Amino acid sequence: MKITQENTFQSDVLDKDFVVVDFYADWCGPCRMITPFLEEAQSELGVEVVKINIDESPDIASRYNVMSIPTLAIFKNGEKTSVSIGASSKARIIDWIQSHR
Repeated sequence: MKITQENTFQSDVLDKDFVVVDFYADWCGPCRMITPFLEEAQSELGVEVVKINIDESPDIASRYNVMSIPTLAIFKNGEKTSVSIGASSKARIIDWIQSHR
C-alpha cells in the first residue's frame, strides 16, 4: 500500500480510475487492525489501496469531510463515490469494495 500526501494526492488518487483510500492515524488501534485486511483485499481483488495519515495531511482529510477514523473511501475517476466508516472485517471490506467497482 502506498502512503500519499498533499503533494502526491492528485497523481496517487484523483488521476486514477479506481482507488480505495484509507484515512488513518498511527495512534489509531482500529486503523492498525484493518491494515492487513486492506493489504489482502488489494492483493486478492487487484485494486489499489492508498493510505492517508490524517495527522500529516489534515487538509485532505478536511476536504473530504473525514470526521472519524478509520474511514475508507472509494474514488472513481477523481470523485469520491462511497465511504465506509469504522473498522470492519476482511469479508465486509472486500464485499464493500466489490459492490462499488
